[in-house]
Amino acid sequence: MNLVPDWAPNVHPLLVHFPIALLCAAIAVDLVGWAYWCHKPLRQAATLLYGLGTVGAVAAYLAGRAASQATWFPGMAQAVLRQHWDWAWRTVWFFGVVTLVRLVFLHPSRRDPRPAVIAAFALVGLIGIGLLLETGDRGGRLAYQHGVGIARE
Repeated sequence: MNLVPDWAPNVHPLLVHFPIALLCAAIAVDLVGWAYWCHKPLRQAATLLYGLGTVGAVAAYLAGRAASQATWFPGMAQAVLRQHWDWAWRTVWFFGVVTLVRLVFLHPSRRDPRPAVIAAFALVGLIGIGLLLETGDRGGRLAYQHGVGIARE
């Protein structure tokens, strides 16, 4: 039984959009949490979204690496593929570290952090948006400029 629909070349394009949405939502909740810095449930919701987004990013990265072994790439796409891998690797590590640091510093058993710490987490999240953009840009180039994974009729 194949869980990938016929129109999808592999599972990577099905997985990749979930971590993007979850991590963008985490950053948005973090920014709202910065404005309302004494609102603990917002910080907890952002941490949960970071965790889910990071797990999804790892799954998308692994699926993408596996898909690259079974997909044909035109010669000009090889450099873009390597850049996409590199940016995805950086993104996965960045959000993994951010999530772990959040779990340690914002754990419910700890006292409430200072507003400056909350601001730092929100600003670090904005750096993560940049990493997501760079990774997605390379993935978009693979699909729409080089036709990787696009059905030809």
